[in-house]
Amino acid sequence: MPGRRLILHVGVQKTGTTSLQRFLKLRAAELSDQVIVRTPEEGTPMRPLGRAAIAASLSDDKDHRQALRVAFEDVLDTVPDGPQTVILSHENLAGAMPGNGGETRLYPALPRIVKILRKCAQAYGFSGEVVLYTRQMLSWRPSVWAQAVRTDGYADTFQTFMDRTAGLPEWEDLVDRLRAALGSDVVTRLRLEDETDLGRPGRQLLLHAGIPAARIDALAPLDGAAMERLNGGSTEFLRQLNGLALNPHARDRVADLVARAQYLFTADAPSEGTL
Repeated sequence: MPGRRLILHVGVQKTGTTSLQRFLKLRAAELSDQVIVRTPEEGTPMRPLGRAAIAASLSDDKDHRQALRVAFEDVLDTVPDGPQTVILSHENLAGAMPGNGGETRLYPALPRIVKILRKCAQAYGFSGEVVLYTRQMLSWRPSVWAQAVRTDGYADTFQTFMDRTAGLPEWEDLVDRLRAALGSDVVTRLRLEDETDLGRPGRQLLLHAGIPAARIDALAPLDGAAMERLNGGSTEFLRQLNGLALNPHARDRVADLVARAQYLFTADAPSEGTL
């Protein structure tokens, strides 16, 4: 028996996940008769689940695999009984992206991670499907570099990053590896380029979850994009900052300040406020 339907939306990073999760969170109550949504909100078990997945992707040992199982079980324990489809959305379930923790490959650990998660889901009576969004490599790799600089302490230049990731295969390689590990009927690939309604991100995911198109279209749209890329000056400032031996907490505080005051790092625009 397949069990109650559970969709693992594993990202990947830089494919519109933040906006999608924001939309799901804001509309969760309206859709609660059909779907139960879990996103990585502060203070919820989804946060440690994401950290456990990153750690397990960078170090494949018994302790990290067990920590991933425990973190996932903590999330499943929060899901209420009922017939609704469950959507668990966290981009870090894909594991470390290129530029994070020395990774330069295309999510080599993702099949292993989702096999662990699916086995846990099935033990709880869920089906355990996998959905991932992809984005054209030509625009994805530069966005990943900027994100790695912003959030992961990456200190190398854009050109160095592009050189180190020049051998990345196309997304079909990752999808094929996932389907080989899980089965072709378990894995669904969605393309970010096919998201035609920017105000209602994740439309393809909601359709896949069984929400009628007319109901999705009736939901109030978002009022703006989330987690937009920093401007070039801000990114370069953080890149150079990443080369210093700063306490990670202090570095993250500075990154937050930079994100809120990007005008200070825009050479071709007048400054705002008092310097």
